[in-house]
Amino acid sequence: MSDKLKKDLKMIGSGLIAYIIVVIIDHSGLLAHVPYRLLLTFLLYLIPYIIVGGEVVKKALIGIKNKQMFDESFLMAVATFGAFATGENAEAVAVMLFYQVGEWFQSYAVGKSRKNISDLMDIEPEYANIERDGKVEECDPYDVEVGDTLVIKPGERVPVDGEVIEGSSLVNTSALTGESVPRSVKRGDEIISGCVNGEGLLKIRATKMYEDSTVAKILDLVENASSKKSKVENFITRFARIYTPAVVFAALALALIPPLFVGHWMTWIYRACTFLVISCPCALVISVPLAFFGGIGAASKAGVLVKGSNYLESVAHLTTVVSDKTGTLTKGVFQVNDVKTKEDPQKVLYYAALAEHLSTHPIANSIKQAYQGSLDEQIIKNITNVAGQGVICETSIGTIYVGNKRLMEEQKIAYENSEDAVSTIVYVAKDAKFLGTILISDEIKPEAKAAIEEMKAAGVKDVVMLTGDKKSVGEAVGKQLGVDEVYSELLPGDKVEKVEALLKSTDEKHTLAFIGDGINDEPVLARADVGIAMGSLGSDAAIEAADVVIMDDNIKRIPAIIRIARKTIAISNQNIIFSLAVKFAVLILGAVGLANMWMAVFADVGVAVIAIINSMRALRTK
Repeated sequence: MSDKLKKDLKMIGSGLIAYIIVVIIDHSGLLAHVPYRLLLTFLLYLIPYIIVGGEVVKKALIGIKNKQMFDESFLMAVATFGAFATGENAEAVAVMLFYQVGEWFQSYAVGKSRKNISDLMDIEPEYANIERDGKVEECDPYDVEVGDTLVIKPGERVPVDGEVIEGSSLVNTSALTGESVPRSVKRGDEIISGCVNGEGLLKIRATKMYEDSTVAKILDLVENASSKKSKVENFITRFARIYTPAVVFAALALALIPPLFVGHWMTWIYRACTFLVISCPCALVISVPLAFFGGIGAASKAGVLVKGSNYLESVAHLTTVVSDKTGTLTKGVFQVNDVKTKEDPQKVLYYAALAEHLSTHPIANSIKQAYQGSLDEQIIKNITNVAGQGVICETSIGTIYVGNKRLMEEQKIAYENSEDAVSTIVYVAKDAKFLGTILISDEIKPEAKAAIEEMKAAGVKDVVMLTGDKKSVGEAVGKQLGVDEVYSELLPGDKVEKVEALLKSTDEKHTLAFIGDGINDEPVLARADVGIAMGSLGSDAAIEAADVVIMDDNIKRIPAIIRIARKTIAISNQNIIFSLAVKFAVLILGAVGLANMWMAVFADVGVAVIAIINSMRALRTK
């Protein structure tokens, strides 16, 4: 419990004791024959009132001074002043006392919620061990520079992103990914900040400074997520701005107009004060943002970063999910499974590897891995990338063409068509002479089919796959996974156009998400209602481009976040309906004199407490 909460609790306790003492004195008859009994009684009740309500009155006066007076402090101050004016001293203090109890509980609930999320995202390293001149020095992670050698002892948290240069171990990534199974790392592997080292001693070379590392980016996202409010939260803010002054003027009318016709001024002033207590919008103003904050926390626990409440709300209304194929629905780990040629297969692979030696594309990597010899890079004069077709490599021994059928046709090279094969096709030619075809396969993720089924069970109506691969490969993968539509042989610009077309066919009440790897799909991620980056652990491009970041490459996180988002929206709507229904019902009762101050306290504090408890259910992932 924070120092402020402890201080507030002592204040409430002191006020309660003083209140009980004054009530006993008031009802004991000790003041029955004392001169100026009413004034003395008022002054006695003023003691516990000042103890518990002094800060509230101060806030109300500051609000009036700053011309921002229509808030709950102003409502409580006016209502309790009115109660004192009508002689209801005990009720005036009781209202302020219970209001402070409600405020304390709200502060406690918000603090508890923030602590839960902080615990879930407990990934910030406290220190780094830098090895310099054979000695290990402990320093602040912010002092680590690129190239520094860091020693990660068993049980310590990795302070910055780096590359393992010595040792092997299992690292716990659960705080980042929600995945309890540890990952194996060895020399040459990349390792990201925030992971906890297992039993082995590791030495890593820092590849990023702390502020550029994964852990810093994640913490920044979580801390700033609450700044991007959902439509519901913005509605509550606008509602409170209109609602609060409206009920103040309604209370004023209730206090002044009826007595002009029926008299009994004190009775109507008391009813107006009761009306003000009931109308305090605390339950809505606190519980609705708290529900979304809890939903973001639950998503973090499940290994998903949501950049704001607005995106969580959009996920709740998803009906169309558009996905990239490679690295999203498939593993993105390509392997050469055949070389169709009349030449030596290694010769065809040599020319292809030579042309692709600068590329980091998964297909290029698979070709380089399949070629088992060495490359004479000195003979390369120039390499030209042809968008959507392949590469043209000019060498001292001739010009090499590596790409798809469009490249062959564009260069007027006669080739043997292999487009019916259910594999990625790479054609290889040299000096306009066709040499052969490389068949490359990519494996479907084992969880992809189940994830699509779960998305549909969660309310997604259409799952669409976009791929730059050829039609036969795209349709084969789509059929295995059970997607509704497949669009193949697309360039990056074509993908944006397809998403644009799908957005036009989606009505305003529903949203469209695009799932990509966050590296080559930035334009589509940005254009969709919700951009979801997959396989993005440590990917700067993914974190920057996407609205929702899956912390590992597990596509089954998506149906989980849809369920969390819809649960959050349901809780938020429950709070709104419950709070307004109770308040309006008791407001009507108060206006006609059937509700007293005690019922008003329930309509304010009681409803707020119930709504807050309901909001905290959003923190649970199930």
